[in-house]
Amino acid sequence: MTLQTMNPAPETGTPIANSLTAGRLPTSAPWVILGTAIAVSASVFGVVAVGAGSGFDWGGALVVGAILYIPAIWLFSRLVEGARRATDRLVTALVTGAFLLAMIPLVSLSITVVTFGLARFDADFFSMSMRNVTGEGGGALHAIIGTLLMTGAAAIISIPIGLMTSIYLVEYGRGKLARGVTFLVDVMTGIPSIVAGLFAYSLFAIFWGPGTRTGIAGAVALALLMIPVVVRSSEEMLRLVPNELREAAYALGVPKWLTIVKVVLPTSIAGITTGIMLSIARVIGETAPLLIAAGFTASMNYNLFDGRMQSLPVFVYTQYANQGNPAEAFLDRAWAAALTLILIVMALNLIARLVARLFAPKLGR
Repeated sequence: MTLQTMNPAPETGTPIANSLTAGRLPTSAPWVILGTAIAVSASVFGVVAVGAGSGFDWGGALVVGAILYIPAIWLFSRLVEGARRATDRLVTALVTGAFLLAMIPLVSLSITVVTFGLARFDADFFSMSMRNVTGEGGGALHAIIGTLLMTGAAAIISIPIGLMTSIYLVEYGRGKLARGVTFLVDVMTGIPSIVAGLFAYSLFAIFWGPGTRTGIAGAVALALLMIPVVVRSSEEMLRLVPNELREAAYALGVPKWLTIVKVVLPTSIAGITTGIMLSIARVIGETAPLLIAAGFTASMNYNLFDGRMQSLPVFVYTQYANQGNPAEAFLDRAWAAALTLILIVMALNLIARLVARLFAPKLGR
């Protein structure tokens, strides 16, 4: 057998088409179809606007265009690519549309709060309280301090309780008691926030008399809302720790409590910290429990155990509900306080992501 027969020369005919890419829409086809659908929708809305003598509705035109795009992309894909690929494009269009629909109120809220909140986002707002202020001026320093104090006290109360409860459920809990605790935690997750405020108010009214409103009562109300969130998030993170790590520690003779402290908790600390930060961000904007348990005041109060204490959510409510003269000053303070609260929540989420990245277990050698 010659070398030529073993390695025949390649033929120089027509190249074979790749069957994996045959029958596919061009990459730009979805964008072209979307643009065409929006153009058709805009044309219809333009005709309606001219006929009615009203302004052009850009929002309606975009929404209707997006709705027209969904059956259009499915039809073109069905004709060119087949039923399987058409179903995939249909589901992709529906999921993308749902995401954009969910982003509309979020973006609109952010733009609105930033636009109106910047009017009083100045040095006086962060350095003055509302004591002896009846019109323009004043600030929300007392509300910011009250929010930080009550939220910090609630975190000090709820984090140890929630974390130790989750450790019990994962590492020790068995039988009816563990199932009962899990059931109660699930029930606490769904209780209305105003119920927590009524409980805290009633608890302190028993010992210090009716009408008692203090910062620590507000902190207890917030702690009741934080505990179930901390328990559930920490429990899920602890369950993600591989059992092999525990068994390796037990094989070396390490006691169970030391295994939890030295192995389980360090492995899951990133997820636990993220859950704790998210629970704080969840309760920092509560209004109803603080309005009932902590009340509101126009003066500075650094003592959680003496007198009423203002918070940012209650400050926003009181400024909007009790507008004086001029009303614009009260509304500006309310929007600025709302913007401050959103920035605090954003900072907490960024801190949670940073902590999760720093304390995440290193997988490399």
